[in-house]
Amino acid sequence: MQKALHLRTTVQPGGKVEFVNPELEAGQTVDVVVLHESSVKGRPIMEILNGGPERRLFETAEEVKAYLSEEKAAWDR
Repeated sequence: MQKALHLRTTVQPGGKVEFVNPELEAGQTVDVVVLHESSVKGRPIMEILNGGPERRLFETAEEVKAYLSEEKAAWDR
């Protein structure tokens, strides 16, 4: 039977991670998954959308439809 262990530890110099658990037997095969938070913080989605070259945000579906109609009409010119 597969059993999950959740352990929290601190990364040591050189990126070394060490943990000890008495339930683990010497020679036993285990899978290790390391989850960590990135030091790079993402930008809020609205900042990304407003930062584009066109800065085009629509507030209603009607605005979207009108914009698409204008764009389609321009293709036919």
